[in-house]
Amino acid sequence: MKHRIYFALAICLLALPLSIAAQVQTPPRLTTVTEDRYRLQPGDVLEVQFRYSPEFNQTVTVQPDGYITLEIGGDLKVAGFTLEQTRAAILRQARTRLQDPVATIVLKEFQRPYFVVAGEVSQPGKTEMRERVTAIQAIMLAGGMKETAKSSQVVVFRKINSDWAEVKLLNLKNIRRTSDLENDLTLQAGDMVFVPRDKISKIERFMKLASVAAFMAPRL
Repeated sequence: MKHRIYFALAICLLALPLSIAAQVQTPPRLTTVTEDRYRLQPGDVLEVQFRYSPEFNQTVTVQPDGYITLEIGGDLKVAGFTLEQTRAAILRQARTRLQDPVATIVLKEFQRPYFVVAGEVSQPGKTEMRERVTAIQAIMLAGGMKETAKSSQVVVFRKINSDWAEVKLLNLKNIRRTSDLENDLTLQAGDMVFVPRDKISKIERFMKLASVAAFMAPRL
């Protein structure tokens, strides 16, 4: 019995480094599921209401750096937060001056979700995202690909933080001729789809947002 236990432990210990190595070497995957809850962006307008301390009620705008300025507590970064996360953060800050505060957060104005299609399409530009849409559907909404399009190397740029975007290459060449949609991708708000004219010899998995802007801007 002891020999069996020792043997099982040895197998687990041998497998452990391989498991860790796999986790370290595997890059983060580009997800295909859109967010269910809206996340705040610069330019959004919030109404903050305190039930028992109305003197601190105010309307605030999320600044370009992602912060709002509260009369109670000062500056607070909320960009990327859901409304519930924002409410919880405001309450934490308010507790430094109020006992058991109760607050309600109302989203008065917000940036409507959108995607951008650029490159070799008939009508490049920004489109409001009213429902879930895939890359090929976004391209069709942009008037479809031109004859000069390199449809086997469509690029999707997805912002992952304030500095970086993740890059995904899609081969959409045969999608219009078959029912096989496994190479398509469900877009998320803010995604940028680029249809090139020439073959892309090399592109990094992650790209600085400044580089993405330079890559996309002349082609919009």
